[in-house]
Amino acid sequence: MAIDPSARIASTARIHPDARIGPQCLVGEYCVIEQDVEIGAFCRLDPYVYVKRWTSLGERNEISSGTVLGTDPLDKNFRGERSYLRIGNGNTIREHYTISRGTQPESSTTLGDENYVMTSGHIAHNCTVGNKTVIASCALVAGHVEVEDQAFISGGVVIHQYSKIGRLAMVGGNTRVNLDLPPYFLYSDFNAAAKGLNLVGLRRAGFTREQIAALKSAYRLLYRSGLKLEEALARIEAEIRTEHVRHLLSFIRNSKRGICRE
Repeated sequence: MAIDPSARIASTARIHPDARIGPQCLVGEYCVIEQDVEIGAFCRLDPYVYVKRWTSLGERNEISSGTVLGTDPLDKNFRGERSYLRIGNGNTIREHYTISRGTQPESSTTLGDENYVMTSGHIAHNCTVGNKTVIASCALVAGHVEVEDQAFISGGVVIHQYSKIGRLAMVGGNTRVNLDLPPYFLYSDFNAAAKGLNLVGLRRAGFTREQIAALKSAYRLLYRSGLKLEEALARIEAEIRTEHVRHLLSFIRNSKRGICRE
């Protein structure tokens, strides 16, 4: 059993001999860690955490009680082949959460660094979650969803499979996301609709007045000019040349599901 001597393991925890536990880890009472699991240094697993096979955690992750990591996909096409859940560094995952591994053989579900995931929700198979996101309680993230860095998903949000949520987007509570949500904007209503810029998030992220003003201009052209989508994108590209507007344009042009409207 590859457990670092500095790790503290509760006597009631059950750890497979093939699992690897890094330095200064704390594994609480009644945790179960299966084979082919790797847990990096300084991770904390509260009591009753279950880490299933082919799951890896980086360093400094804090996992609260009742959470199950690396569950089999909730997908009728799953046939039991090897796939992965890969979690980065510095994440907090609170009580009673589940995250599935990929459906297809050798595919992955990935969670980046410094994400804050609240209670009683699910991230499904083959999702890609970036860095420094917030996913609030009871949010449900369906398969193959992409969430870019610093997005904020409020409580009770449901996200349809294959949807994409852009950087620093904020989704209001109990919203249904069934189209792609471009970055930097605020969304709410039963079916997600754009409501302007995510000003609080942008300011907290250190955006300058000039950067915010450029995004406001892009928003007006995109949603309030009366132009068709391609015409609006062409105007934005010609008139507003900033790094963040370029990302906005790239996100929209690469959208496969289409973007939500105002």
